[in-house]
Amino acid sequence: MSQSSKSSPAAKVETAPNDRGVAADTADAESPAVPGAMEYDYTNFYFGAGSDAFALLEPFDDWWSEVKPAGYYLYELPLHTAPGTRVDVEDTKTGEIRRNLVNFASYNYLGLSYRPEVKQAIKDAVDVYGGGSSGSPILSGTTALHRQFAEEVAAFKGTEAAMIFPTGYSANVGTIAGLMRSGDLIVADQFAHASIVDGMILSKAKSRFFRHNRADDLERKLKGFDGKKLVIIEGVYSMDGDTPPLEEIVEVCQRHGARLMIDEAHSAFVFGETGKGVSEAQGFDDAIDIHLGTFSKSLGGQGGYIAGSERLINYLRGFSRSRFFSCALSPVVVAGLRKALELARQEPELRDQLWANVKTMQGLLADAGVPMGDSTSQVIPIMVRDDARVFAMGEDLFREGVFINPVKYPAVGKHKSRFRMSISAAHTQEDLEEGAAAIVRVLQRYGICP
Repeated sequence: MSQSSKSSPAAKVETAPNDRGVAADTADAESPAVPGAMEYDYTNFYFGAGSDAFALLEPFDDWWSEVKPAGYYLYELPLHTAPGTRVDVEDTKTGEIRRNLVNFASYNYLGLSYRPEVKQAIKDAVDVYGGGSSGSPILSGTTALHRQFAEEVAAFKGTEAAMIFPTGYSANVGTIAGLMRSGDLIVADQFAHASIVDGMILSKAKSRFFRHNRADDLERKLKGFDGKKLVIIEGVYSMDGDTPPLEEIVEVCQRHGARLMIDEAHSAFVFGETGKGVSEAQGFDDAIDIHLGTFSKSLGGQGGYIAGSERLINYLRGFSRSRFFSCALSPVVVAGLRKALELARQEPELRDQLWANVKTMQGLLADAGVPMGDSTSQVIPIMVRDDARVFAMGEDLFREGVFINPVKYPAVGKHKSRFRMSISAAHTQEDLEEGAAAIVRVLQRYGICP
């Protein structure tokens, strides 16, 4: 690693955003010594001195040239197949294509992305609409498909109206910044996604974070504020796989006159009796003011939505800048999403199979002593807590036939490194057993489980 990289100004790690968007847990003890460039991470290049906006590019590039082959190359590996339960993945370190890997990295929770009915709906839409929208939603980008899909999402969620966004990220940013203003208060769970945090920043409202899933701390953060208040939580937290205590949070919000928004990106279409999400599963659908979610996970497509009162949707049509000034979601994607939503509603057995697969995988890993955190969902964190060797484990898993993502600081706190496993309804018993066996072998090799 070059001297310019080593002498670059240290990042203010306590304020640098992580993958969830909030400050990483800097109270943890320092990680074990890691040789060379791997002692550094993205936070060391977050701030830089001098007047040139490009000043950090050279030291970052020096660092990146060393750490990418040492493990960071495991990110952005190109898939050569659909995101099914078995995938062919290009190994950018060796140039090989590794075939038939068990896939625990994709969010395709119901296996709908590549269903023949979904693909046919997309093909049919291409013949009518072409490839893209070629316009913003408020001008020429809205098609009949967009209007129909928004109505179907509202009916599914049981709300008066819904609005479609190009991505889940833009849905969070546009909703939060579109509704809240300077002088207002937003309080979010400390593990809120980066898109939530970015929306908070853009709103210019006063922003606070409460301790993860702690309603008592939420109360402290709301107490004494007399202006407009918005509380934001998630249905399933994407790095830990746990769910919020809605009863306690709703009670605090109602006591303090705060509106409540839930981001069900990882829980809509899979939780609850009809798949509405965690709010339905816990019996608090009617207590939520803003329902937000994505189509890129359980429906296997792309885009995001908000659902709520017609007044809310009408207002945000004019003030959600991330939608107002973006090209509308491609109509061919919308056609696929409409079919995916139809299948999700018509085939509740998909959810049943998903939860059966989750139970199977949890049992396989638990029997082998694999630490899984507090997950109660199809997102299962494999808690290796070894920042120094998580990439080496990831390489071994990749070469033993498992496609799964390593996660380390600053995406999570120090000493909280893990692999994030996503289970699908489409996984077979063979997929689950083969994948679990490979994971156990690798973790045993590194002393993570007995």
